[in-house]
Amino acid sequence: MMSHNPTPLASLRNIGKEIAKKLQSVDIPTAEELKRVGSKEAFFRLKTLYPNVCLVTLYALEGALTDTEYNQLPQDVKQNLKAYGDSLK
Repeated sequence: MMSHNPTPLASLRNIGKEIAKKLQSVDIPTAEELKRVGSKEAFFRLKTLYPNVCLVTLYALEGALTDTEYNQLPQDVKQNLKAYGDSLK
């Protein structure tokens, strides 16, 4: 069985040191774990601990998972994420 090294969060598109640190603080230490929980769950956890995280963070997380610049996400994806983000307020 091959052991493989976890991928650092900051190696993902849209994920800088600051957001990587916040993700680690909500039990999402690696890119693999982010993929496992998904952008919405990750955002929910962040929002719980950091109430001022904004919708762009959710777009950034989704973009990280799909290797897309957050501002290049398809319109329907953005609408879906925005509806989700709004539901958490």
